[in-house]
Amino acid sequence: MCLAIPGKIKSIELQHNGLVRMAKVSFGGIMKEASLEMLPDANVDDYVLVHVGVAISKVNEEEAKKTFEYLEEIGELGELEDVEDYLPKKEES
Repeated sequence: MCLAIPGKIKSIELQHNGLVRMAKVSFGGIMKEASLEMLPDANVDDYVLVHVGVAISKVNEEEAKKTFEYLEEIGELGELEDVEDYLPKKEES
């Protein structure tokens, strides 16, 4: 199954002779690069869904956190291990 993972854009730069907008995206502290070619209006601090290295849509922070939490619950975060800072704090019983 292929999933889109929510992350927060930390920086944007032009690459490939200024032809491609690329972002550094944080997924719970894990930084990855993603193309912004499908989202020309994306900016630093926006939350985006990233699928195979391409940001495919913008989402609000609440939706991003809920999605990230769900993916953690079903075990679909793979190499994204240290995600506690990204997830909503759980109340202790």
